[in-house]
Amino acid sequence: MDKKFEPLFTPWKIGNVEIKNRIVLCPMGGTSLFGWMEPHHFDKEAANFILNLAKNNVGLLIPGIAPIKNIMGGQWLYKSKKSFRKLKPFMEEVHKTGAKLFVQLTAGFGRSFSVPNSLVPMLKHKVLGKMLAPIIDVQYLCASPSKLPSRWAEGCFCRALSKKEIEKMIDAFAKIAKLCKDAGVDGVEVHAVHEGYLLDQFTTKYTNKRTDEYGGSFENRFRFPVAIVKAIKNACGNDYPVSLRYSVVSKTKDFCKGAIPGEEYVEVGRDMEESEKAAKYLQDAGYDMLNCDNGTYDAWYWAHPPAYMPQNCNLEDVSHIKKFVDIPVVCAGRMEPGVAAKSIKEGKIDAMGVARQFLADGEWVTKLMEDKVDEIRPCICCHNGCFPFAHYKGVSSIQPMSDTMHMSRCAVNPITMQHKKFEVVPAKKQKTVAVIGGGVGGMEAARIATIRGHKVTIYEKTDKLGGVFIPASAPSFKEKDKMLIEWFKRQIAKLPIEIKYNTEVKNLKDIKADEYIIATGSTAKRPPIKGIENSIEAIDYLNGTKEVGENVVIIGGGLSGCEIAYDLFLKGKKPVIVEAQNDLMISKTLCLANSSYLRDFFDYKKVPVHLESKVVEITPDSVVIEDKNGKISTVKADSVITAIGYKSNPLAKGSKHVHIVGDALNVGNLRTVIWRAWEVAEKI
Repeated sequence: MDKKFEPLFTPWKIGNVEIKNRIVLCPMGGTSLFGWMEPHHFDKEAANFILNLAKNNVGLLIPGIAPIKNIMGGQWLYKSKKSFRKLKPFMEEVHKTGAKLFVQLTAGFGRSFSVPNSLVPMLKHKVLGKMLAPIIDVQYLCASPSKLPSRWAEGCFCRALSKKEIEKMIDAFAKIAKLCKDAGVDGVEVHAVHEGYLLDQFTTKYTNKRTDEYGGSFENRFRFPVAIVKAIKNACGNDYPVSLRYSVVSKTKDFCKGAIPGEEYVEVGRDMEESEKAAKYLQDAGYDMLNCDNGTYDAWYWAHPPAYMPQNCNLEDVSHIKKFVDIPVVCAGRMEPGVAAKSIKEGKIDAMGVARQFLADGEWVTKLMEDKVDEIRPCICCHNGCFPFAHYKGVSSIQPMSDTMHMSRCAVNPITMQHKKFEVVPAKKQKTVAVIGGGVGGMEAARIATIRGHKVTIYEKTDKLGGVFIPASAPSFKEKDKMLIEWFKRQIAKLPIEIKYNTEVKNLKDIKADEYIIATGSTAKRPPIKGIENSIEAIDYLNGTKEVGENVVIIGGGLSGCEIAYDLFLKGKKPVIVEAQNDLMISKTLCLANSSYLRDFFDYKKVPVHLESKVVEITPDSVVIEDKNGKISTVKADSVITAIGYKSNPLAKGSKHVHIVGDALNVGNLRTVIWRAWEVAEKI
């Protein structure tokens, strides 16, 4: 192991519980040991995921949030005695590895509950809500400190919790914590004065307008989380560790408006001055650890950093707050092991919190210890598999229900939380397999097919592997995407896969194979605009094959167009976005953490955005734009980039022995590409 990582592998204590190293699995929705959207039960898929991490040298494991009350059905977790009976032998298996485990318990979500679009009427109308309540009580799930606007459902308001409901929650925390302790769980974590969830909403002034003992003064606003820890300690003893998930600073300007790194703004939530006081107050109340980052659902990109956020983005604030407490402080948020190790050595933090990287590669800690850093499959911060909670103008939470119910899967690693569906089984008969196209889809299909025992040849028309993901990873903020391409190349190089570079296959009859996998990608759409010859395609810009001037108009928002505009701005250019729809990024799989960053960034930097508009003409030095009312305007443009989407470009149609993967089948994202590659490679 590289010596710079050694501080990560020193023991530390939370209360009287010793942890063998400083690496903490931070909780992720979907990895709860008691299930997520389903009625409470001992979740075998989550248990399999967690135990694998325990066997791979993680010091402290904190599975995803366990609702104290069922999301579906509304039963209290402490009544699910069968779940805790199954938890006990599981804890024995975890302890055999030397790891420790805390169960995270959540009071709920309040206005941050991601209301599926289909359930919005139940939040909006009390009668409909009551009719559905025995199955899913949306109005209770969204209940907040005060009457507040939903983060997701536009025009909808969340009701205030009653004192009686609060008291029942406090009692439930204590009862569940005692059951956890009796099952051998090493501690519990309270979720959360963090990320704008329910308890956090009680503590911040902009979301707590109560006039009773749970609102108003500092002490009243923090009364709920303080009462919880006192109740747990009363039930389990003062020596039983209780961690708190904690956001140091809210980074929030207003409802649905976050603060971009470096922005000067007026904080409406918890600022650093109050956080210094709060951290000490919470410690004195009985909390034994602060598991920290920043943000709220209004500034979601601080707690769920996309690629645009700086690495170690929360470290400065978290290390500052450590000065005000005597209990351990964990820092999460795109943490890099080398930086974390240095910060631990210098006493700035006590441990490194990591979440999504464990989804991408559950063995990364072991690989770090064994000097196999190059073998670690990187997380690219896309949220396509782990948290594809999409929201845009006119809809609430629009992701498919299958994603809502099964979070914490992974775009780049299909096995995560799906180990039975995606399983590499040796082939009964070895076949020759021709893979046409060496992009990510082609490489992954070739890799899995080879591991299964097939003889695979990749036919790539260029002189390199990577396909369209090469230009996609070109921007400076896509360093993890670049790392993923290199990871794929190294994996391919280890296997007996023949690669024929500079070989364009135009007819499958020209090559002989038992099975053919078509991974020929897609082609860019070219809009029928007058003067379109005065524009370049997005891929030409990203590949660097065509230069652009200072004033650049991008035709098409969406993720591609917005990332190009972001890249241009970072390079000192002056981008302008023209989008035909009523929102910049309309996608059912694009996480709000990602899209809200770009929206907030463009707003902060005053990047011109023309929504519900179209380009009607492109001249050598301008574009002519028509808005939804028919108003015509002209915008200066040294360069014009088209980014209006792609269309599939399969070499051949699918058949019994011809299988299409990636964008050649359907234009999607990295998750659709990789998961489809696995599905095909598993079946041939």
